[in-house]
Parts: sequence; structure tokens; C-alpha cells
Amino acid sequence: MAQQASQAYRGAAVAVPPLRAVIMLLDGAAINLQRALQAQEAGRSEEGYQYLTKATAILRGLSHHLDSMRGGAVVERLFQTYGALILACLRSYGRPHMRENFQRIIGSLTELREAWEEVDASVRNTARAALDSAAPR
Repeated sequence: MAQQASQAYRGAAVAVPPLRAVIMLLDGAAINLQRALQAQEAGRSEEGYQYLTKATAILRGLSHHLDSMRGGAVVERLFQTYGALILACLRSYGRPHMRENFQRIIGSLTELREAWEEVDASVRNTARAALDSAAPR
């Protein structure tokens, strides 16, 4: 499963810029958790568990591709966050308060994705400004 997550990350990173890949993968994790919840509530436990496994594999893949040499404290905090989200997913699946817990987890993933979208927009704006200032006048 870790290999599949790693392959998904690498595939997305090749097709799109790394920040966009992270955003897309966080979306994928949230979508898979929503599908896991729906399947579990419909009595399709095995299908729900497969979606749960996909979501946690995405988060595991993201955590394994953090660059601790460049990221310092931010990387450590992201690693802890991904780990906590994975544990929360696994502990919540099939439990009485699964819906509420999954909604909180999905909300956390959404907040994380939105933060990365802001970083991505900032990077693009900075790059655009640099190109504009370097252009001959």
C-alpha cells in the first residue's frame, strides 16, 4: 500500500507542479474518506474499508515524501499531522461516532488543502512578479 501511495504521489508530481500535486492528493484523501463513510453507512463495510485504505495510503505517501533536510520544523509538524489524521481515520472507522469524526477529519484535510492553495497562489504571484520585473521595457 505504501508503494501505491508513493507511486500516486510521484505520478501526480510529474504531471503537475508539486504544490498542485499535494492539493490534488489532499482532495483525493478527503473524497475517499467521504466514500468510505457513505459505503459504511450503506452497509458495504468491505468497500468502505477499501476507500479508507486509499485515503490513508495517500496521507502516508504525503508524509513519506516530506523533505526533512529542507523543511525543518514545518516538515516535522506536517509529518505529525499526517500521522494523527491516519490514526484518527483508523480509530473512527466503523465506530458509533464515525460520521462526526470523519467530518472533522475531512474538515482538517480541507483546511490543509486551502492552506496549500494559498501557498501555491503566493508562489505563482511571486514568480509572475519576478518575470514581469525581468522583462525588457
